[in-house]
Amino acid sequence: MTAAARPGGLRDTRVTLSHGGGGRAMRDLIETVFAAAFDPPGMEDQARLTDAALAEPGARLALTTDSFVVTPLEFPGGDIGTLAVCGTVNDLAVGGALPRWLSAAFIIEEGTEIALLRRIVASMAAEADRAGIRIVTGDTKVVGRGAADGLFVTTTGVGVIPPGRNLEAALIRPGDVAIVNGVLGDHGATILAARGDLALSSDIRSDCQALGHLMEAAVAAAPDIRAARDATRGGLASALNEMAQAAGMGIEIDEAALPLRPEVVGMCEILGLDPLYLANEGTLVLFVPETQADAALAALRARPEGCGAVAIGRAVADHPGQVRMRTAFGGARIVDMLVGEQLPRIC
Repeated sequence: MTAAARPGGLRDTRVTLSHGGGGRAMRDLIETVFAAAFDPPGMEDQARLTDAALAEPGARLALTTDSFVVTPLEFPGGDIGTLAVCGTVNDLAVGGALPRWLSAAFIIEEGTEIALLRRIVASMAAEADRAGIRIVTGDTKVVGRGAADGLFVTTTGVGVIPPGRNLEAALIRPGDVAIVNGVLGDHGATILAARGDLALSSDIRSDCQALGHLMEAAVAAAPDIRAARDATRGGLASALNEMAQAAGMGIEIDEAALPLRPEVVGMCEILGLDPLYLANEGTLVLFVPETQADAALAALRARPEGCGAVAIGRAVADHPGQVRMRTAFGGARIVDMLVGEQLPRIC
């Protein structure tokens, strides 16, 4: 049944416990809110997946899963639905996979507005379409008031890694150039301002975007890319530390090269935060052999998702497993892993 042909049986304005009870009310919610937007192939309890890329000798499947608990559910530049699609697509893409299929599970708090749910589902469908990934199955649960803070979303993504492609931090070598595709910290700063607890006003928008097409452009231009990570929770600092430790290499970055908005820097100075640890939802860091760095930068800058791409540092044999930054004052500091989180509930 197509989306246009499905009955519009849902008349409620808010989610009730009956919408999770397995009966007609639940069926109406699933058909008119979720299936109407995602248009999955049938209404079965599982999706049957086929793709020509799987037939290539040496092709591998990639699987990732993530849960999203952001507060607020809607924010400048996106919402929890956009975040769920982009976050899962990006986890696949930075590992070299072509994102293909997505499942989405929703835990909905009783009393949640149906209109809000429709907006979030619509943004998920639109983002999935842009990213070239299909939402093919899912699940819906309703819990009592106070048990879920509005809405939680869990997504699982499946992708296909083409034959011969292998991206992993263990392949990083001394001299490899570290590149980011754009500004840092926008998502974390946006969520902080959107919560309204600190009376902060800002025009910053989340960088939430899917990076699958960008990664394909980078790999085509620089086929020997060593590894990539998306700098989500823990920000750039955590992503670099994870890569340095996995590679057994040191990483040196240049503070003057880091792409940071003055508004983000100013907000961090007021609140005593470090922008290197602010979350991003559309920013990746990749390591490329020095001979292919210019080609990678050109390919990234040719796409809107990477128009602000810059080289920020390189891998070194010294201080293995450690990230160090040359400061604007000519000194150096260790950029360590955070013990906890600067800002919870950001993705």
